[in-house]
Amino acid sequence: MTMNSFSVSVRLQRLTTEECHVSVPVTQEVMQDQPDADGSFRLDGKKIFEAAIRMGQESGNWALEAQHVEVHPIQKAPDRQ
Repeated sequence: MTMNSFSVSVRLQRLTTEECHVSVPVTQEVMQDQPDADGSFRLDGKKIFEAAIRMGQESGNWALEAQHVEVHPIQKAPDRQ
């Protein structure tokens, strides 16, 4: 007597986190547009992060930090090829 085998498809997602460190040069590009009341300029955090992201997109020095597998929040039937 043969028994039928059944299965249930579960859609998973794997989230991979990589890290890289970049050194953003302190230039006029990352300074605030307007001086403080005393006439001094300060670094602009938003501009620093924008420059860091641009540098990271060009960098090949990414290292695997973590992988996490979990059930995908949207379940659907697998694509048939």
